[in-house]
This record gives sequence, structure tokens and C-alpha cells, in this order.
Amino acid sequence: MRLQGKRALVTGGSDGIGLAIAEAFAREGADLLIVGRDAGKLDTARETIAKAAENAAIETLSADLATSAGVDAVVGYVGQSSRPLDILVNNAGVAYLVPFETVSAEQFQHSFALNVTAAFFLTQQLLPHLSAGASVINISSYFASKMIPKRPSSLYSLSKGALNSLTKSLAFELGPRGIRVNAIAPGTIDTAMRRKSIVNLPQQAQDELKDYVERSYPLGRIGRPADVAGMAVHLASHEAAWTSGSIFAVDGGYTAG
Repeated sequence: MRLQGKRALVTGGSDGIGLAIAEAFAREGADLLIVGRDAGKLDTARETIAKAAENAAIETLSADLATSAGVDAVVGYVGQSSRPLDILVNNAGVAYLVPFETVSAEQFQHSFALNVTAAFFLTQQLLPHLSAGASVINISSYFASKMIPKRPSSLYSLSKGALNSLTKSLAFELGPRGIRVNAIAPGTIDTAMRRKSIVNLPQQAQDELKDYVERSYPLGRIGRPADVAGMAVHLASHEAAWTSGSIFAVDGGYTAG
């Protein structure tokens, strides 16, 4: 197992991409600390992961990373253990896909608080607890570099672009400590939230969306959470020991053209 004996922290790990990453880490032998806001969803995630990896050590912590108190709570929890972190996945995030002219100050502040500030200060404050050779993985988005007609993304794209810049700069600053920093930029992923939104669309709109995906994605489909998890396992493992400062597109070829 590629992550045997490693300790991993995954934020936003109670569902979607974060849960898939946590589950994949557990199957590869890692011990987990999963952070999310909803205690009930965290309990469900723990049960899901335990079924997939019976011997995995799984801890959960409820915290709102859009607040400094939430970040402090995570750092304090990690600091209680003498065991260092080997993997940090900054996955918690929010997407306000609203027209530029309607973005509110509250939406702007919340977007940056969760998508950028949390990743910045959580990584900073966890530095004393990161092992030599630790891997930091930021979950970005294709929206940082590719826009879609009729999908307003100014705020979301801005925040994920900032996260990409943070990834590259930290790779330089933390490299001398042996810490690797990379980002994964997924394309559209088939999550429960996305499926729910599609079901509510008129049938014609669903058919148009299906046609768009088949035309736009060279591999003919959108992604699954497991597609992102596979890349995360690679970046967390020794296989990527000389990989840092990169933004990996996991999008079925969508941003290639």
C-alpha cells in the first residue's frame, strides 16, 4: 500500500471529492483526520470509509474553515498529537457561479475565506506539524483557466486562480524543507449535488447538457470523484517525490483545446 503509515488531513472530506480522496487514502493504508462543518455528514463519511478500509484509523473534526476559529480548532487538534502530518489536502471550498454585476460583498468574502484564506493559514499554521517530505495538495478547478459561455464564474475563477498562484509560490518557499505543494484542477465532477441540480432541469436542457459534455470532453464523459482521488493518491505517495509546484488538470482533456 502506497500510503502505509502516513497520516493525512483532508478538509471538506465528508462528501464529494473530499470523501473520495479520504476513502482512497484509507485503502492505501493512511490514517485519516477528516474535517467538515456537518457532524452528521462526518459520521456517515466515517462509516463509508470504514466499510472500504476496515483497518483504517479515522478521526473526524467539525470545524468551519471559513473562520479563523475553525482554522485554529484544526491546528489545535492536530497539535495534541505528537505524530506529524504527512499529507494535507486543502479541499474545502465554495462556488458562487453568479453574474459579476450581482456578486455581493458577503459572497466575495466567504469565497475567499474558504477557497484561499483557509488554505493559506491552515498550511501556514500546520507547518510545525508537517513531516519532512510532506505533501500538500490543493484542490483547484478548471475554472481558474477556462471559462464557459453562460456560466458566470468571475468570483470562483478569481479564487481558484489565487489558489493556483499560492500553490506555485509555496512550492518554492517550502521546497527547502522537503515539503511538496501541488494542485489538482478537476473538470466537471459527477457529485450528488450536481446530479440533483440536473434532475430539476427540463428534459430539453438535460439533453443539451448531455450533448455538450459529449462534444466538449474528449473522453466523452464528465469526471467521477474517484478520478480525482487517484491523482491525489499519486501526489501523496513517494511516486511523486520529485513533483512540486504543478497544477494537474484532471478533466478528461477538457482544457487541452
